[in-house]
Amino acid sequence: MLEEKENAFILQEDCSLVYFGSENKVSDIRLVDLAEITKDFISDVIDDLKTVEPDLVLFHHNRFITNKRETRTAGQPDLIVEVWSKSNMQKERDFKKYLYSTSEITEHWYIDQDSNLIECWLGSRQLENQNLNRIIKTRKGLEFDLRYLAI
Repeated sequence: MLEEKENAFILQEDCSLVYFGSENKVSDIRLVDLAEITKDFISDVIDDLKTVEPDLVLFHHNRFITNKRETRTAGQPDLIVEVWSKSNMQKERDFKKYLYSTSEITEHWYIDQDSNLIECWLGSRQLENQNLNRIIKTRKGLEFDLRYLAI
């Protein structure tokens, strides 16, 4: 389910982000660029695509579409956040980081539960890391106060 907050749409936990390609052939995976799809995409394709479930997905300026049940979302989010724990295998971490980097307009952050450091990326380009001890900002100026997560 999508939740709207101040002209931003946030994916809830029961909603997945779809992508093209297969985990078996990593070089072919990519987030869905809405400029490349047709009208039939929602009814014929979106339900058959593979999905990931990031901890937070935010659409603010970038377009997105959902299937009829609002359980699958396609597009290139403004921001994706993953919170890594010890249960996240390195293969999963590498896969998601590669997938999110296929969109040059998507900022993606990685928070390790054992650290206050946030590893920040825009597409395939690493940005300056941020810290949970401060209010953190996206490159487009959205602010998040996650200081209560700091250890």
